[in-house]
Amino acid sequence: MLTTHAPAKVNLTLAVHGRRDDGYHDLTSLVAFAGIGDSVSLDPAGPDGLTITGPFASGLATDGSNLVLRAIEHLNDRRALGKVGHFTLAKRLPVASGIGGGSADAAAALRLVARARGWPVHLPDVMEAARQTGADVPVCLTSKARQITGTGEVLGLPLKLPRLFAVLVNPGVAVSTAAVFAKLGLQPGRSRVPVLQPQMAVGLWRQDGLEEDAGSLISRILRGHGNDLEAAACQIQPVIEETLEALRATGNCRLARMSGSGATCFGLFDDRNQSLAAARSLVKAYPHWWIRATLLH
Repeated sequence: MLTTHAPAKVNLTLAVHGRRDDGYHDLTSLVAFAGIGDSVSLDPAGPDGLTITGPFASGLATDGSNLVLRAIEHLNDRRALGKVGHFTLAKRLPVASGIGGGSADAAAALRLVARARGWPVHLPDVMEAARQTGADVPVCLTSKARQITGTGEVLGLPLKLPRLFAVLVNPGVAVSTAAVFAKLGLQPGRSRVPVLQPQMAVGLWRQDGLEEDAGSLISRILRGHGNDLEAAACQIQPVIEETLEALRATGNCRLARMSGSGATCFGLFDDRNQSLAAARSLVKAYPHWWIRATLLH
């Protein structure tokens, strides 16, 4: 039995630059990964297939429409895998929540097959299977902080971010990524007003030798680059704005922002004690929300 972690992906920044002629949106995002996530196991001796357990397993398909099996099918198209084995997904992350749970699960399945076959995870066929599965799957293969561009499938070099003490909060609603992008109202071939590229800012930050300074990252980079999907998602699910206000109201929150297309939001704090205290107060005030203190890296 082989097992791997499938950490939550958090978009620290997300800028939408326009919509391409093929209908996809061009974006730039600074991505980090959390210490919490799903887990995926593979029993190479078991029958091919997928079992899903965990608090968010209900309603999830276990057929070829699931991203885990879809990723393996794309790899099979390129590598003729034959028998693969049985996957078990422990689903601990909320579904359709803007933190890449499905993409992380698919990437984890690809890692497990690569490990079972003795292949490096950066093998071109593995990377191509990840790209075919979804725009977020390639960055989840290694789960390292990076800047991503294009539709999300173009990866920058790994970044050594300072430790970011965070609280992730999902108010219990699912948000359609397609609906959020549609709310932007961009027609194919249309561009948005140019913004300062996060990669330029990150480059300056790293050149200054401030890689270990979380405060500098927050004040000099993150505050100046938001999430262009946040306003649209709040229109679709107003509870997202309530979630952001709840994070800010904890008192020590340095920055509150939505991740991806929502509805999960994150708050950043100066240290572990502050993040844990904030999580406890939020759990008390909103007992039905999904709330986790974690470390982003």
